[in-house]
Amino acid sequence: MSVQEQVETSSSLDKIKWVLSAITLAGAVYANHYLIDGSVLIRAAVIIALVAIGLGIGFTTSKGKAGLAFAKESRIEARKVVWPTRTETIQTTIIIIVAVSIVSLFLWGIDAILVKLISLLTVRG
Repeated sequence: MSVQEQVETSSSLDKIKWVLSAITLAGAVYANHYLIDGSVLIRAAVIIALVAIGLGIGFTTSKGKAGLAFAKESRIEARKVVWPTRTETIQTTIIIIVAVSIVSLFLWGIDAILVKLISLLTVRG
């Protein structure tokens, strides 16, 4: 079997899997509506099972596998991040609060000056 035939077979199989996944997830939505008068435990179990099956089917496709691999790699990269200490976070927050306060006072002053100038120009005596 050639590579092109494998890609086409895998692509058509992936389409079928996506349709099955969508049907299963739609079934979870329908089950939520249909089982509204029943036991909450049964309704939750059915919905969780259908969502898990739908996601499981979706993750078996080539795009699903690529998405899962991306999520795993993202988690590994997030572990490499050097997070700031509590002291650094507090100091940075204080600096931001002071800077925002200074800029807001400056803009308030400019606004007050502009209001006075405009009122002097527009007031008719």
